[in-house]
Amino acid sequence: MIKADLHTHTIYSFDASIHPKTIVDQLYAHPSIKAVAITDHNTIEGYYKVRKLASAYQDILIIPGVEVSAVEGDLTVLGVAELPPKPWTVENVVDFTKERGGLVVVAHPYRAYGLGDLAKNYDFDAIEVLNGISAPHVNKMAENLAKAMGLPGVAGSDAHRVHELWTVYTEVQASSDADEILKAIKKGLVRVASTRKSIHF
Repeated sequence: MIKADLHTHTIYSFDASIHPKTIVDQLYAHPSIKAVAITDHNTIEGYYKVRKLASAYQDILIIPGVEVSAVEGDLTVLGVAELPPKPWTVENVVDFTKERGGLVVVAHPYRAYGLGDLAKNYDFDAIEVLNGISAPHVNKMAENLAKAMGLPGVAGSDAHRVHELWTVYTEVQASSDADEILKAIKKGLVRVASTRKSIHF
């Protein structure tokens, strides 16, 4: 079993201030969370920077990702280290990602820039049911959406500032291997958890 934060941002996101080295240092020092998906807004530059810095450490895993500002709402792509071509419609992003063996997660469906109920019209792999910077009632709505769609629920801190890292995470029944983690998420071998008592879900 591995604990992974599946939604984080670096300085390569226009609205975030976390340096790639900080992510690697904190992940290395963390007692239990050893995997992270770098999901900057519409760029994969941050992922490559973090991966390069992390290559010095054996026990931490950096999962490729990107948060795509699709026309209909935000999507998190996991397991693909390239940007989909524009136009970024949900259908195009889903097709591009699946062709490359990646996963598409509906990010914070009921917050600003979320897909909301529109998600039911598409073929997604998972729903972000626990987002570290979303209100509890919004996460609860996301959880209900995942149940209604029969999809696995995952968690990500959605950290934009250092103090927001690792507040929530996904327990994945897999080894420390990106492909194995993606397969396990798709099969629903996941559980969401919070490191903060203030979050109710």
